[in-house]
Amino acid sequence: MTTAMRSAIQMSGWAGCYDGCMKVTIALRDEALYRAVRVRAAESGRQIRDIVEEALATWLEAQEEREDLEGSRAALTEYEDLGGVDADRYFQRLVAEGRVAYDRD
Repeated sequence: MTTAMRSAIQMSGWAGCYDGCMKVTIALRDEALYRAVRVRAAESGRQIRDIVEEALATWLEAQEEREDLEGSRAALTEYEDLGGVDADRYFQRLVAEGRVAYDRD
């Protein structure tokens, strides 16, 4: 990074973001929401950008978890549609058929 680029970054208020930072402008429609976030940020001694970054990371994680859950449900449905049964029912059937015996010591 050139000296001129570093100077431009420092003048823009991004002195700590020489590499790896993305600057994003967000226009909020809800002014009350912005004011409430600004107040809470000030009370907690945090920057709004840190709160937004945390919220975005939390949202992204929730989306990934939702996708994982949907994928698991689809896989289970497919397994059951193909005649699959859960392990407990499978072993109960083996015991009932006399093919497996539990040794109770």
